[in-house]
Amino acid sequence: MHNATSSRPVRRITYRWRVVDIVVASVLGVAAALIFFAWNQLYQPVTAPFEALLPGSQALFYGVWLFAGVLGALIIRKPGAAIFTEVVAATVSALLGAQWGGFLTIEAGLVQGLGAELVFLAFLYSSWRVGVAILAGAGAGLAMAINDLVLWYPGADAAFQAIYAVSAVISGALIAGLGSWLLARGLARTGALSRFASGRVETARPERVDA
Repeated sequence: MHNATSSRPVRRITYRWRVVDIVVASVLGVAAALIFFAWNQLYQPVTAPFEALLPGSQALFYGVWLFAGVLGALIIRKPGAAIFTEVVAATVSALLGAQWGGFLTIEAGLVQGLGAELVFLAFLYSSWRVGVAILAGAGAGLAMAINDLVLWYPGADAAFQAIYAVSAVISGALIAGLGSWLLARGLARTGALSRFASGRVETARPERVDA
């Protein structure tokens, strides 16, 4: 009897970073930082009405600051990619004059990248499906919420904390998670990721969304 799985090629997961991985992750981080810089100028007018209507709900838009780590991980597909890309983005953002100060901006990037990284680690860096990307974005959002509530909103009441945390998780899941997954797929279809497994899988088997 023929074994249907015997003809499938065995893919070996490589955790070693190549020079191209470092370069592309760095470029992604810098590009994300430029988006952060623009968003830093715009977020207050956008979020102020939500904050006034329901304090804490302003975090529904904060996922913009979380996408770098998720996108970097989806493209590079190596351990540490989420943290690396998010920290590069935060560092460049700090150098561009982020209003929260250099150290706190970089610290936030590290925490947010770690939140996404832990989700990819939980799946042993072997699944890159949309659901995992959404969970990674949600993880980054939760990490951001905890960090912000400790550093920026000490003593806030329980209702504010709950609304802020839920809003941050939703924003992370949709903007950073789903948004990054769609962006990675779009980049793969252009052929720009041909040197990465994320690009090769997308072009070779468009019906599949995992690695």
